[in-house]
Amino acid sequence: MTRRLLSAAVLALTLLAAGIAFAQEKKAQDSEKKVRMRDLPAAVQAAVKEQSKGAQLRGLAKEVEDGQTFYEAELRVGRHTKDVLFDTEGRVVSVEEEVTLASLPPLVKAEIQKQAGKGRIALVETVTKGGTLVYYEAHIRGGGKAREVKVSPEGAVVK
Repeated sequence: MTRRLLSAAVLALTLLAAGIAFAQEKKAQDSEKKVRMRDLPAAVQAAVKEQSKGAQLRGLAKEVEDGQTFYEAELRVGRHTKDVLFDTEGRVVSVEEEVTLASLPPLVKAEIQKQAGKGRIALVETVTKGGTLVYYEAHIRGGGKAREVKVSPEGAVVK
């Protein structure tokens, strides 16, 4: 009888955790919506046009994070991607730009490769905020899963 109760409790907790994860994912999806250039505030439109010079504008999105509204421009610059996040005044908040593994500083490259293990490094990006490189973000695939690893410019894993 105790074993049945324990099994039922584990099942209930598993279903509860899955429901919470689903709700959080749904909330995250709801907070980002595709938009058109004409839907952006004028200051953001001007900033997007400025940042996308020499690039192909692939998409725009409106995001709400912690009650704050942001706009993201997805760009293609040559052969790499670049995502620029703007506040409602058109100021650049952050930039995520694709880079090659070979271009990374040796300590950063070594840590990303260590973290990837047998997984495949699908993409590496620089993440800058306020014009300062904050970290490198590696997208790793392996074992049927995808994950992200953030590494500081000094080569330490960022939590």
